[in-house]
Amino acid sequence: MQVSTPGRRDRPRRPAHFSLAAMEAMGGTSPGPAEVTEAAHASAAAVVGVGRAARDPEVTARLVALVDELGLDTIASLWSARPAGSLPGALWRLYVLREWVRRSPVTASREYAAGMRLAEANHVIAGVAEPPGPAELSALVDAILTGVYEGDLGVALERAGAFCRVISAGRAELAHESDLADPQRGRAETEQAATMLTTATDLERAAASWRAGSLI
Repeated sequence: MQVSTPGRRDRPRRPAHFSLAAMEAMGGTSPGPAEVTEAAHASAAAVVGVGRAARDPEVTARLVALVDELGLDTIASLWSARPAGSLPGALWRLYVLREWVRRSPVTASREYAAGMRLAEANHVIAGVAEPPGPAELSALVDAILTGVYEGDLGVALERAGAFCRVISAGRAELAHESDLADPQRGRAETEQAATMLTTATDLERAAASWRAGSLI
């Protein structure tokens, strides 16, 4: 329960930590599959609910940088095993995209630049500033996550899906070049392009589910 203090604007509490270690410490035993699933969906709903109710740039900024505070492993322990068509599954994919761009900004910008000419419509939907350098891609993934908490979540998911389609096209294009010098590397890049395309489809389906009121 949130207590009001005169003269101070109330702010939503930070999302609770629902790590598996914390659950085990509270219960004394390892949580079962049902408890893990419940915690995943409850935590995802809580995070989105806090962000969308707060209407506070500070809260949004902290949620966008959630991985920086909790670590990717903590987020993965809850959300990574959930289906792509669920809210925790969709959030997991968004945070992984942000972390990848942060860790590999040069690679991300190279792949995006290679793909934007092959997927022009998706480039427009994604909304990356040109030229799409590391700073521009970092700003994009942050803007997408900001949209989850401050804008239309469906639009945010569609932008992320479009971004993934451009990256996939770029990876496939670069894989053709790699095949000439290193066929093994070319195959690996082709597989990575296919994986990113699957992520794009997952995010687009999640956007449709959100609009239908079935993304939980």
